Parts: sequence; C-alpha cells; structure tokens
Amino acid sequence: MFPVYEEKKENLHLHSRIARHESPHLHNSVEFIYLTEGCLELGMGQELFHMEEGDFAVLFPEVIHHCQVFSGENNKACYLWAQPILCGQFASVMQKYCPKNPVIKKPQVHRDIVNAIRCLKLDKKEQNPNLVVEQAYVQILLARSIPAFNLQEKSSVESNDIIYQTVSYIAKHFKEEMSLEKMARDMGVSKFTLSRVFSGTFHRNFNQYLNEQRLNYVCVHLECTDKSITDISMDAGFESQRTFNRVFRERYKMTPREYRNLYREKFVLQNEII
Repeated sequence: MFPVYEEKKENLHLHSRIARHESPHLHNSVEFIYLTEGCLELGMGQELFHMEEGDFAVLFPEVIHHCQVFSGENNKACYLWAQPILCGQFASVMQKYCPKNPVIKKPQVHRDIVNAIRCLKLDKKEQNPNLVVEQAYVQILLARSIPAFNLQEKSSVESNDIIYQTVSYIAKHFKEEMSLEKMARDMGVSKFTLSRVFSGTFHRNFNQYLNEQRLNYVCVHLECTDKSITDISMDAGFESQRTFNRVFRERYKMTPREYRNLYREKFVLQNEII
C-alpha cells in the first residue's frame, strides 16, 4: 500500500485530540507532536519510537511516518503542522536532513517548547492568526529541538518504498539539471511508473513538484540572505529566469522582490513588537 501524501493548505494547523493509529503518510509541512497524556508509538522509516507523556517529537517535511497506539488508557496529544514558509533558515536543513530519532524525552524538552505550544494554542482559540507571530513561535520550536537531534540525510533512511525514494531523490538532486527520464533511469524504474507516483500520490506532475522544492529553497534565501535574486534562483536549479519568475508568481501571487521586501517589513515589525 502506498503511503498517503497530505498537502497542508494553510500555513499552520494545530489540533489537540486523542492519539490514534495513523497509516504511513508524508506531507509538505513539518509536524510537531507533544504528548500530553498516555503513550504513543511513532514510526519513521523502519524504526518505531516510544513516546510518553511530556515527550516531544518533530517530523521533518517529506518523511514517511506513522503512529500506533497499543495502550488502552487515555492517550492525548497536541499536533501542530507548519509550512516551510514559517520555518525561516531551518527550512533548508529540513529539506535535506531528518533526525535519526525524532523524539525528545520529557526531561530534555526545553521549557520554551512548551511555552510556544501553549501560546499557539491560545492564539488559535482566540482565532487571531498572525503570520509574524506564527513564524516566531515555530522557529522557537525548531531552534530548541533541532540541536537535540542527531541528523542524517533523508536518503539514508532505509526504505524500498518508491514514494520515499522519490522524495529522497529530489531532496538530494533538486539543484541539478533534472528530467523525469533521468530520474527514472537513476532509480531503476520506468518513467511511466514514476509519472503515476507524482500524479496519483502527490497530485501534481514531476515539474510542478520539482519547482515547489526549488521554491522552498529560494524563499529561505530570500528571507535569510542578501544574495541577488538571480543567483538564488540559479542556485536552486532554475535555468531560466523567466520560468523562475512565472512559477514564483503562480505560487506566491507576487514577485520575488516583493516577497523579500514584505518579509523584511514583517521582520522589522516583529522586532518592534518584541
């Protein structure tokens, strides 16, 4: 059975609910799980990781994972999904790497993590979403959790699943000149099989998926560096400035320069608020 690809439409999702079985899936967001009651088994790759009350886990984007609940007691958790746009400079790390063990045990969970989750839950309850505030709290979660992990390349997580291999291959090669035919040849599958994976699982074609990964890289560097937009787009693998401008505008409804200026205005505002 193929894992399910879940595309999160909003920048931030947050739910507190009973922990339950979840079949293998992956998504374009980073997922945080804070277990508030009971226990949970979190599967990533070929491994199963035990979680108990107070433990905190981070699942990087495009990593196949699943959940199992074997205990009959009450098992509750807070689940939070954040799009790459909220992750700032951490997005480039999560694009290529993932934790060997995604679980941080309760004694090692930094108090800032608990406070950030509490504040995000309060904002959601008050129905007062704010992109700048969401970015700040999500980046606190990442800043306090990533140093606790032993990171590995996504491609090193053993799996014979064609979907995971597809995700890993593009994460490793998206900066290079790529084609569906070359990718299929390198993976040892037919281009028709690979095409069905993109259309049937990711609900987009090869070029659309590839461009999305390149745009994630572009946005991180627009936000966090002073490199020229042309250099950033070329580093990301876009060979044509015209193609880059078109796909960027289609996704973000603005030009790359407008995006960079808007982010910097919000950054200044955030600092003034703090």
